[in-house]
Amino acid sequence: MAYAATYAPDSPERAAIDARQGLLLLEFGVDWCPHCQAAQSPLASALADYPELSHLKVEDGPGRPLGRSYRVKLWPTLIFIRDGQEVERLVRPTAQPEIAAALARLAAG
Repeated sequence: MAYAATYAPDSPERAAIDARQGLLLLEFGVDWCPHCQAAQSPLASALADYPELSHLKVEDGPGRPLGRSYRVKLWPTLIFIRDGQEVERLVRPTAQPEIAAALARLAAG
């Protein structure tokens, strides 16, 4: 699974994320957010080098339990997860090199 194009309105339970093995990029935002829209091209470009990485886009907002469990406050928020544990986070990334560097650190583990 590589780049996911749209934010899913339904999100998994936090326990499922915590129990997950492997590498995951968890992205919080909404399709109408201009910051989220601006991040999509650099994100897709950076993810092109990691086709084995799972990318889960979760629609966020008030009362959404998964986003609240990660204390997401601004969109987009990218959370880099290895074996269920957060290892890094980027908030409102704007450049492909910034995202690529975080992905490289996640993959190097």
